[in-house]
Amino acid sequence: MNIIDHLSVGVPDIDTACSFYDGLLKTLGVSRLATSDAFAAYGNGAVQFLTMKPENGSAYSTGNGTHICFAAPSQEAVEAFHAVAIANGGTCEGEPGPRPAYPAPNVYAAFVRDPFGNKLEVIHNGFAA
Repeated sequence: MNIIDHLSVGVPDIDTACSFYDGLLKTLGVSRLATSDAFAAYGNGAVQFLTMKPENGSAYSTGNGTHICFAAPSQEAVEAFHAVAIANGGTCEGEPGPRPAYPAPNVYAAFVRDPFGNKLEVIHNGFAA
């Protein structure tokens, strides 16, 4: 059993979030499963990741030292994820490539920030492999 049921990031605008995440997560075979004025939910058969406006009505914020990591089926998927992120308003936080310092063999990963500043990683041969 996985110890995580789902993960979410705060965003100020759901439509803008959908414009970014729909194409980005498609590179991993993930689609949007539900949308409301307050959230967009993504997964592969079940919701696992959400973009959400803060429920308390306060401004969203990003967490320093916090990131969400998505599993990729191949190095090519890592590269596509990174390229789609950059093409759709994201910023590079680490080019696609090997990560020999990781405590798992043959890791290939990339880091980006979404248009709202949330840090994302995509990894092939990561800890869940």
